[in-house]
Amino acid sequence: MAQKRVNLDQGTFSCSICLDLLRDPVTLACGHSYCMDCVTTHWDGEEPEQIYSCPQCRYLFTPRPVLVKSTMLADLVEELKKTGLQAAPADHCYAGPEDVACDYCSSRKRKALKSCLVCLTSYCEKHLQPHHSVVPLKKHKLVEPSKKLQENLCCLHDEVMNLFCRTDQQCICYLCSVDEHKGHDTVSAEAERTERQKELDVSRLNIQQRVTDREKDLKLLQQQVEAFNGSADEAVEHSEKTFTELIRVIQIRSSDLKDQLVSIQEFEVGRVKDLQEKLEQEIILLKRKEAELRALSNTEDQNYFLTDFPSLPPLSDYTHSSSLNAHALNDFEDVTAAVSEARDELQDALRQISTDLSLLTTEVDVLEPQPELKIRSDFLRYACQITLNPNTANADLLLSEGNRKATRMRREQPHSSHTERFTTYCQALSKERLTGRCYFEVEWTGRGAYVAVAYKSISRAGSESRFGQNDKSWIVFCDSEFMRLIHRVQTRFTHSLYAGFEFAFLNLQFDSC
Repeated sequence: MAQKRVNLDQGTFSCSICLDLLRDPVTLACGHSYCMDCVTTHWDGEEPEQIYSCPQCRYLFTPRPVLVKSTMLADLVEELKKTGLQAAPADHCYAGPEDVACDYCSSRKRKALKSCLVCLTSYCEKHLQPHHSVVPLKKHKLVEPSKKLQENLCCLHDEVMNLFCRTDQQCICYLCSVDEHKGHDTVSAEAERTERQKELDVSRLNIQQRVTDREKDLKLLQQQVEAFNGSADEAVEHSEKTFTELIRVIQIRSSDLKDQLVSIQEFEVGRVKDLQEKLEQEIILLKRKEAELRALSNTEDQNYFLTDFPSLPPLSDYTHSSSLNAHALNDFEDVTAAVSEARDELQDALRQISTDLSLLTTEVDVLEPQPELKIRSDFLRYACQITLNPNTANADLLLSEGNRKATRMRREQPHSSHTERFTTYCQALSKERLTGRCYFEVEWTGRGAYVAVAYKSISRAGSESRFGQNDKSWIVFCDSEFMRLIHRVQTRFTHSLYAGFEFAFLNLQFDSC
């Protein structure tokens, strides 16, 4: 018949007081075993009431038992040591300088698992067991190990401070409540903790909500950064590609223009040289003819003069100077002027790009988180004065009060012609450019007000010129006098914004706030 093996661990032969292997073990009448020194020290420390109890089960002994070494148990422990049973637990079970030590361990202190606010004592795992098994001890308040247990004792009465004086806002003991704090508003410390815990929970919820909001803001900012980086990279790539194409086009046009100029130069120079040769031949013939005429004119023989004069050939047609096309030089001047004009236009376009980029970097603030605005006084910090730009006002609009009031008329007004004027819809833009955070208020009569923001480059005619129906404007319809959030949008504006207003048989007036 096979023998059954019994596996015994170190805890089976450990003292529940020192938690080490039993040394000179003794067994009490209740059946629990301890080191003789450990239980002796434990009983020596109890109150001298002639009543002694088991450290584990609290079994009472009267009188104090006589301790006798358990020889069989001692031999068994020694035998098990020889067979390889560990003599001591791992060092990590013992308390270090930063740990809370068990107050019950008599030899080497172990780490406390819990602290009791009633006993004002910290216990390791073994010494904590009575608080889980003994009924009166189960009612004790156990907390995480604390080195400040003694601070729970009243310095005047050496009693546990389990009351709270709301009058003096401090923890007190029951003796304080009938002495120094008599007549004060006192409650149990647990009740005060419950009330303050509610306040703390509310504060924590508020903080958690703010953390959630800030995390959303942070995520939004990250998205903005990513979008901004993507847009910037795309703009760099597009600009490099465009300027490369532009340089190539300029080089091709420069080469073509050079070839054309050289061709024209060769043609004109050749034509002029032909004319030069003709003129040189004509000059020779004319000089020869003039010499003959001079000789005839100088002869004294009248008969010879009269006889040869009729035989002189008539002068042939000569080349007039007007046949020389001098306009070729003027053509080159026109070309030079055209090239210079193209250069100036290109420079103006590049300067405009630089200006727009400068506005983008100095005025568009997409990365700085802004505080949330809730009440009118918050908004008034960003108040700005708005006036209408008369050059943009539709012909049906009559502006008054320094261009701060507009009225839609039944007849067209005698406005001057201007390229910025809206012609299809009864709209107008502000004269002021919106920068940073802006707030303005509008008063109207009628059914409501259409308020918008728009780029200055918005079309002035056609269906695409109406606010909100293109990618260059944003519009809301306001019909409420109460201050409430209508819509929230987060976007990145790439150009300067202007306030826009659409008039539907109503009057608008802008407050300076």
